[in-house]
Amino acid sequence: MEFEIYNIALIPVIIGIVSVLKSVGFPSKYASLVSIGLGIPLGVFYLAPSNLSEGILVGITLGLASSGLYSGTKNIVRK
Repeated sequence: MEFEIYNIALIPVIIGIVSVLKSVGFPSKYASLVSIGLGIPLGVFYLAPSNLSEGILVGITLGLASSGLYSGTKNIVRK
C-alpha cells in the first residue's frame, strides 16, 4: 500500500459518524470501540483491499486516531 495524504481524511469521517451516533443516543462510553469498528472496514475495503492484515492494521490506527487513544481508553475504564 502506498501511503497518500488524503487517506487521513477518513479520520474526520469516522469522527462525524460517531458524533451522529452519540447525538441519537448511543452511549459515549463505547464511542472509541465504534471508531475502531468503523476504521477496520474502511482500512480493509478502501485503503488496502489487496492485503487483509495491512488493512486491519491501518483501520485500527484510523479508529484509534479518530477516537483519541488515551481518552477512548479512559472512557471505557471509567465507571
